[in-house]
Amino acid sequence: MLKFWYKRAKTGLVTETHELTSEQKELKSAIKKRFAGSLTIRMVDSGSCNACEAECNALSNPYYALERLGISFVASPRHADVLLVSGVMTANMYHHVWDAYEQVPSPKWVVTIGDCTKDLGVFEKTFAIKGVDLPVSYHIKGCPPTPQDLIEGLLGFLRS
Repeated sequence: MLKFWYKRAKTGLVTETHELTSEQKELKSAIKKRFAGSLTIRMVDSGSCNACEAECNALSNPYYALERLGISFVASPRHADVLLVSGVMTANMYHHVWDAYEQVPSPKWVVTIGDCTKDLGVFEKTFAIKGVDLPVSYHIKGCPPTPQDLIEGLLGFLRS
């Protein structure tokens, strides 16, 4: 056991530093200017297959680490600047999504992610689908959008 700790002390820190890409630097700068350094997002799944949510979860891993750019996901729409909507708007979720939208303090923005929110995908002719009829500020395309697409989309939203 002592041999292990001696070797570990002798070797030191073996991790590498992760430099920000130019897009990440630009995103961090835009958040600092427009939102005083902190952009909070409330994500709402209005009836998706969860692929978009899985990609958004990947944004919190150590590789992308959105927290270091000033972006955080919050549990309450009352603490959010942006409402991030994924999936088609099902009849069961319609009123809940609108309630979340109304609870976001002004000024508020809605960003949709995934192709389903734009054109309903394979659910186009289903009776239980209402479609996203919120005032959408920006759309991030993809099925599902990759974490890099999401970062580029958030940057595009901040540019608009």
